[in-house]
Amino acid sequence: MIEIHPSLRTRKIIHFDMDAFYASIEVRDDPSLRGKPVVVGGSPQSRAVVCTASYEARKYGIHSAMSCSKAARLCPSAIFLPLHFEKYELASSQIRAIFHRYTDLVEPLSLDEAYLDVTHHKEGLYAVQIAKRIQEEVYETTKLTGSAGIAPNKLLAKIASDMRKPHGLTVVLPEQAAAFMQKLPLRKIHGIGPVTEKRLSDVGFITCEDVWGFSLEALQEKVGTQASWLYQSARGIDERPVRTHWVRKSFGQEETFAVDTLSVEEVTRKLHLLSQEVSAYLIRKKLQAKTVTLKVKYEDFTLVTRRRTLPIPLDEATAIDAIGLELLTATEVGKRKVRLLGIAASNFSGVPL
Repeated sequence: MIEIHPSLRTRKIIHFDMDAFYASIEVRDDPSLRGKPVVVGGSPQSRAVVCTASYEARKYGIHSAMSCSKAARLCPSAIFLPLHFEKYELASSQIRAIFHRYTDLVEPLSLDEAYLDVTHHKEGLYAVQIAKRIQEEVYETTKLTGSAGIAPNKLLAKIASDMRKPHGLTVVLPEQAAAFMQKLPLRKIHGIGPVTEKRLSDVGFITCEDVWGFSLEALQEKVGTQASWLYQSARGIDERPVRTHWVRKSFGQEETFAVDTLSVEEVTRKLHLLSQEVSAYLIRKKLQAKTVTLKVKYEDFTLVTRRRTLPIPLDEATAIDAIGLELLTATEVGKRKVRLLGIAASNFSGVPL
């Protein structure tokens, strides 16, 4: 077994995650959908992808980021709905207001999840009491359910929140951290996706315990630059604070074409529109960017990026568009069909609002 790391003794973190958020809102607003496989994202006849699936739909293997067309093949009886962001944003703001009743240390990750640091709660409530109250108040306010993970750090809390969905609550005490992680598949650690999972399994790392027997130096020989992060994460060690403010380092817009295109004119028109959207963001936030990045995904899903960094920052749509057009010449647009196009600005100067 491994020793309890000092960082595991100092904090009380809640990771609160709503249950099938978008789908749950749609079911709440249309009770006739209750108990049915609901997929939110768009029509299976389009190139839309699944944003959220109800638990009934997930039983068929449907998951987020899957194409809606594939979801329809897995579950022909699934009900496909478009996105209604105004409803989701309203519910999210109501939920965040509840979080802030208990702590000012709230780090939103998306519309439907956040970390809360309740180490020094002003009323002296235990973390479990706070999590239960939040679950109750969220349901009373929105008629939606959420799951909570309570642990000494963000890594453990996020894993724990997924253990008893929906409407679950899982607690990991400091002295339980090692046992909690020991047999856990590495895939459960946030940041380890299918590609990384395959790479780790190829060198014999399936569970967290598989990593424990290796020194940092030996681990570096196995996995290279990921060694330090893997060494810590497999032991449940995470010293990141809950961050209430963060600065965006880039902003981009991208769009998938309805039909893969060879037309340079169509790609150019799309680039012009995307550049305007990026420019509008920069101007609204009083930012300028020195780096422009073009993203092109071909019909076979091959992804290429092209980047240019300028000596002087910019925010004008015409300038972003011009650089994007220049970067296009370094791709195979016009020779290979394009599935997706994106443009992004980064390397900011200015003060984000």
